[in-house]
Amino acid sequence: MNVHDKYKPLTFWERTYLPRIWDGLVLTMRHFFFNLWHFFLASIGVQREWKGAVTYQYPEVRRPIWPRLRTLHRLTKREDGTPRCVACMMCETVCPAKCIYIVAGERPEKQIEKYPLQFDIDLGKCVFCGYCVEACPEDAIRMDTGILEFAAYGRNGMLLTKEMLLSFVPKKEHYTARPDLEARPAPAPRLSEA
Repeated sequence: MNVHDKYKPLTFWERTYLPRIWDGLVLTMRHFFFNLWHFFLASIGVQREWKGAVTYQYPEVRRPIWPRLRTLHRLTKREDGTPRCVACMMCETVCPAKCIYIVAGERPEKQIEKYPLQFDIDLGKCVFCGYCVEACPEDAIRMDTGILEFAAYGRNGMLLTKEMLLSFVPKKEHYTARPDLEARPAPAPRLSEA
């Protein structure tokens, strides 16, 4: 008879949960003394590269975030300050949470037919999947502001309007420097030795 372990009945000793509680206490104490020993060695000058567990003193010290982390949305602008968005509705269509609301208007220029009269994002519904960024053909919406702290007392406070989205600027100081992700020039082609 093939019975998986999770379907076996618990013994009396397992039903008391004392072995699992003991295992948790041992694990916690092991981490505590491991970090305490490394802090002691680092404080006397031995093994300076071992610093044990590091705690960031938030909000004075912020933890650096990775460049690929999706943070609060922003709308990018053209050189003349107008939104780069052409109200193609791709982001609104692809959004699984249906949290983007766009009202399109006609532009007098013939190169760009439409622009967003209204562009709202309801952060109360947003799941930060990034599909809107991926679907945008104009690179008009990005999630690179570095803003992670946003809260409101009501649902109306979680609504980002077009003006708010245009006012956000990316905060590069919050991000970890990743030179390996920066654009590098392509290596010169090798000449054959023959």
